[in-house]
Amino acid sequence: NVKEVTMPLYKGLYPENETFKYPKAGEDNSIVTLHYFETNSKLVNEIKLKEYEYIPRLKWLTSENTLIVQTLNRHQNELNFHKINFNDYIESKVFYTERSETYIEIDDNLEILSNNELVLSSEKDGFKHLYRLDLNGQTHQITKGNWDVIDFYGVNEKDRMVYYSSSENGAINKSIFKIALNGKNKKQISTTNGYSDAEFSTGMNYFIKTYSTANTPNQYTLCNNKGVELFKIEDNNKLSATLKNYHLSPKEFFKIKGEADSLNASIIKPFNFDPTKKYPVYVHVYGGPGNNTVLNKYKGQDYLFHQLLAQKGYIVLSIDPRGTMYRGAQFKKSTYLKLGKLELEDVLTATKNFYSENNYVDSNRIGIQGWSFGGYLSSLAMTKGNELFKVGIAVAPVTNWRYYDNIYTERYMRTPQENESGYDLNSPINFAKDLKGKYLLIHGAADDNVHLQNTMELIEKLVQSNKNFDAFIYPNKNHGIYGGNTRNHLFNMILNFTINNL
Repeated sequence: NVKEVTMPLYKGLYPENETFKYPKAGEDNSIVTLHYFETNSKLVNEIKLKEYEYIPRLKWLTSENTLIVQTLNRHQNELNFHKINFNDYIESKVFYTERSETYIEIDDNLEILSNNELVLSSEKDGFKHLYRLDLNGQTHQITKGNWDVIDFYGVNEKDRMVYYSSSENGAINKSIFKIALNGKNKKQISTTNGYSDAEFSTGMNYFIKTYSTANTPNQYTLCNNKGVELFKIEDNNKLSATLKNYHLSPKEFFKIKGEADSLNASIIKPFNFDPTKKYPVYVHVYGGPGNNTVLNKYKGQDYLFHQLLAQKGYIVLSIDPRGTMYRGAQFKKSTYLKLGKLELEDVLTATKNFYSENNYVDSNRIGIQGWSFGGYLSSLAMTKGNELFKVGIAVAPVTNWRYYDNIYTERYMRTPQENESGYDLNSPINFAKDLKGKYLLIHGAADDNVHLQNTMELIEKLVQSNKNFDAFIYPNKNHGIYGGNTRNHLFNMILNFTINNL
């Protein structure tokens, strides 16, 4: 019963249609069932899992003919662990349940040890940490603190050590640690400041470390599991030397007050910055679940485009509002049932605080730009929050959460039938009549993630409200809007629109 979406592709004399299943928020979902196959009888039998909506993960125990299966309800706030023993199979047995007042985010942090204990992550103490779980449903916390585990890399069972990365050194940084399975002997095995990631070899004795800072390109080294660098794979010195030939300004990090919390922010100032002058501000934002823009990490494309803007005389400001990651569950989940509301409040308040605290800001020349959730937030800022920004640029924005897929949307919003006001009070479509300033709307016609419908519906509302705006559609391009000269064209358009209007 899952309804279909059709997208036209313009590739020949007659356009082709691509049709696919896409369950939107509140609509019928795929019916997912679990089965096992008997190799002797060739029979396929269903495994009964009681009431559930999703089967997000499953994994075999290492020493028994037993399967561990996770099931999740539609609200995604109750996660059950099932144990299915095929030696005496009758039905699944739930041996552990986790519940949340908001939602449980599923990840790949699940490893089964040789003693049949599971290592997994949970936010049940308010921060994302690692736990041991036995088959009787007893948990034992491994990591603790007011910070989040970011990646769980695995366990070296020989020395009983767990390897992971976390935000212990601040949400803008990512550091690699190891800790004993009993929660003792924690040790950092990467550089403190910056962004470190690891890819471990089988056995967890070695890893390839990727390290960067906001102003330093990626460096790749082979390390042992003590963090000792054995040799450099790629130091990117040639790229770093090349970048020095360009007039780049360092990206700097600072804290700024939002509506309710101190927020992480970053700034790139114009080359040869003079604090006695007035500068326009270009706010770059994402602001949604699953992606922080304020990271001490090298982001080549965004970084260099923002450097170009800085060379043109703009201050580039990024803000991570409530709802973003690595600052605990309360900060991340505060936006539950009202996506867009707190994020917009934080971006507006933080931007106002920024210009009120810095005399070098031209408060009449502030713009905002974002992609995907960032496009949604920048559209909301130009409509519902229209008193601040002179210019807004939205790339591939969600404009009404009713149009987005149910797994993502319902995790944060429940269904439109249950939360009508949450959907309506923060939809740019419903505030199209309030648009102020210069607004550029960009979308790929073959976006199978955030459908073009979002932009088309907003265009219709803007037209009916007699609002002037600019729009551009890229034929046959998906959510990434790339291929050939496409990205070059896209960013030149954003640059020119900014120069001409801000």
